[in-house]
Parts: sequence; C-alpha cells; structure tokens
Amino acid sequence: MFRRIALSALTAATLATFAHAQSGDVLQYRDSDRVDPRDVARILGTPQQPEMKMRSIRLKEQPAPAVATEALAPAVVAPAPVAPSRPHRYAARATETRTDAAIGQPSALSVPVKFAFDSATILPQARPQLDAIAEGIRMLPDGHSVTIEGHTDAAGPDAYNQHLSERRAQAVKQYLISVHQIDAARLKTRGYGETQPLHEVDPHSPDNRRVQFRGG
Repeated sequence: MFRRIALSALTAATLATFAHAQSGDVLQYRDSDRVDPRDVARILGTPQQPEMKMRSIRLKEQPAPAVATEALAPAVVAPAPVAPSRPHRYAARATETRTDAAIGQPSALSVPVKFAFDSATILPQARPQLDAIAEGIRMLPDGHSVTIEGHTDAAGPDAYNQHLSERRAQAVKQYLISVHQIDAARLKTRGYGETQPLHEVDPHSPDNRRVQFRGG
C-alpha cells in the first residue's frame, strides 16, 4: 500500500511543475523532464482526496512575489535561473499562496504526449515518458486501476477537441497494452477536450495539450 506523502518526499530527480486544473492539483512534466516511475506509483497509488478550492500553488524553492490585488497578478511567474536540462517552475494565476504541507500529494500527473498533427498517432519522442509511466503502473498492486485522460487546448471547435481528446487517450491506452502488456482491464480512458485547462487565464496555452493519469 502507498501512503500519502508530502511534496518534499517526491524523489529529488522530479522537478516538474505543479499546476492546478479543475480536477485538482497536477504534477506537470515538460518535454525535457525525466519521469520517475517511483513518483508515478506514489501519485497513482494514493487515494484521491477531495478537490481543494485553491487556484494555484507555489513551491518553497521559488517564493512567489507579493501581489497587491488579484487583478494585478501575472499569468506566469518568471522561473528562477536553472541549468538548461532542468525544467522550470511557474505558478498559475496567483490568488492564494500555500505551504508545501498544504499542497500535499498531487491528485494526478500530466505528460505532454506528442502526437502527429491532427492525429492520435503517438510520435517516437513521447515514448520515454510513457515507458516510465508504464513502469510506475506496474509497481501498483494487482488490480489497481488507472484513468487516462485526454486534454486539448481551446483552439478549434469544442466537438472536434472532445473527439480528439478521446482518441488520444485511447491511443495511450493501446500503447501501454501492446508495448508494456499492461492489463487492459486496469486502464480506463476519458476525454475532456478543452474543458479542464491547466491555465485558466490562457486556455490556448500549449501546456493544456496533455495526457493526464490518475489512480482509480
């Protein structure tokens, strides 16, 4: 059984961004981030908590600048200087500041799976992160289910984005089944189209084009 862990218990190699979506706090990986299967297992193996009504979080390594009013809050906080190979951190629209203890365990993890244009075909550069996701799923107890969620940005018609998100979630499921022999019965898919952006202030942000994974 995996117990609930604090943010500081995530492995040192995991420096991905935390963001807030309508469905809860998300550990968001960027293209260059290495996904640690141990973090995958911790997040997907933790019972889902009720959604916290907070709009953003900040990591203690990069304190947020003081904001006089919500109207003056920036959409993106500039990252602190880091090595080129390390992902940078940001906070979404700043309305609340929380400590690490308040943040706790994210409810899902997100990877920017690369697909062919206007397609559900997974491109080769997406495979290393998906392979790490698969390894993390295999660490979970037998029978523990995982939901694969497809998400898009707001470009294009709503119905088109909904269908595309469903197709892409299904494509990831098939990849995990065919390449990693994950039991199909453990994998569920959902498509959300453009309805759950990570950046509510910028629904067209490319970060919203993602695949999320959550336990159960």
